Amino acid sequence: MTEDTEHNTIETEGGRGDDPASDSSPDSAPAGKTRLATVLQVLPAMETSGGGVERGTVEIAQAITEAGGCAVVASSGGRLTHELKRVHAEHIDLPLASKNPFIMYGNIARLAHIIKEYDVDIVHARSRAPAWSAYFAARRTGAHFVTTFHGTYGIGNPLKRRYNAVMTKGERVIAISGFIAGHIRQHYGVPSSKIRIIHRGVDLNRFSPKKVTAERVIKLANEWRLTEGLPIVMLPGRLTRWKGHAVFIKAIAAIKRRDIRCLIVGSDQGRTEYRRELEALIEEHNLGEVMRLVDYCDDMPAAYMLSDVVVSASTDPEAFGRVLAEAQALGRLVVGSDHGGAREQIIENETGWLTPPGDSATLAEAIERALAYDTSARNRAAARAIVNIRTHFSKQTMCTKTLDVYNEVLQLGSQPGT
Repeated sequence: MTEDTEHNTIETEGGRGDDPASDSSPDSAPAGKTRLATVLQVLPAMETSGGGVERGTVEIAQAITEAGGCAVVASSGGRLTHELKRVHAEHIDLPLASKNPFIMYGNIARLAHIIKEYDVDIVHARSRAPAWSAYFAARRTGAHFVTTFHGTYGIGNPLKRRYNAVMTKGERVIAISGFIAGHIRQHYGVPSSKIRIIHRGVDLNRFSPKKVTAERVIKLANEWRLTEGLPIVMLPGRLTRWKGHAVFIKAIAAIKRRDIRCLIVGSDQGRTEYRRELEALIEEHNLGEVMRLVDYCDDMPAAYMLSDVVVSASTDPEAFGRVLAEAQALGRLVVGSDHGGAREQIIENETGWLTPPGDSATLAEAIERALAYDTSARNRAAARAIVNIRTHFSKQTMCTKTLDVYNEVLQLGSQPGT
């Protein structure tokens, strides 16, 4: 850690810290020199390119380095480490994916060593197992400690709740939606004054209608053998039961249209039995010609642009639910389950619709309503959706607000040793 006489900040659009001219001369700092802050993010691994935790780590690391700070990430590694190098962040391999108590205990000393070696100001924990190690390492070294609450986690018993509670121990606790903020207050008693709501952000350079070429969309349509001219309804999401694939299949069956094509896009991640269950349900409802499962897509912006309606049918509340935000950023009509983060993203009857979770009949009605939109109505809804996401859910907004939290924590002074 730095000495108390130094002033550590991360530069944002408004300047560095409270004094935009603080680095203009040695005399401009009221007490000692100014040094841009170093932030250490900790998480289990950097493996999943589509994962919100991993992707957010890269995006915040880039924001830190672009602001002139130093970004360090500790994890057990993975494919996304090369992206950290691209944004000039440092990655350090540690066994942070392990929940073995002995390894977690050893990680305390390993992280404390990194904090001292890199002169880390803030430790930002994004997952429970590494958060416990990071929490005690921060206490040991005097570094500031910040957490991001990415999900509701299981709270079935007191031991589990205690394990989860490390995510509330940050000097500031970032909640990725208002729904998560309410969950933290209700179940863990965290005061609102300590919580900062920062929604997940959409990369508007990637998810922009102007950036997705017709060639990319045509290529994907050919790969998926889609009949030209037929409306497309898509449900993106890994094949896990709570994503509501069965609800979606039953809704499409209830619509009783053969002149549409429906896609379930997502990897089964080894859940082959669940995939076979969905395939059997499709066959049971005689939807073989209408619906297909697509295992993987490496061009989701083109997939969204290919679609007329994008559905999120999750039966359990999504902490945020990136699908609805990404689809709206590309001007697609959306239908989401009426709970969790979806409520914060969809403007009812303007950019999409919310339906009761697990209610296939109401979901079918909303999809039919969306498919009935003419070109003029669709264009108006698209314009509203794009403005909605650009105003409230951009990656830039997420990064700026996160840097603001870092600067807020730095103004609190030294981390108390309690």
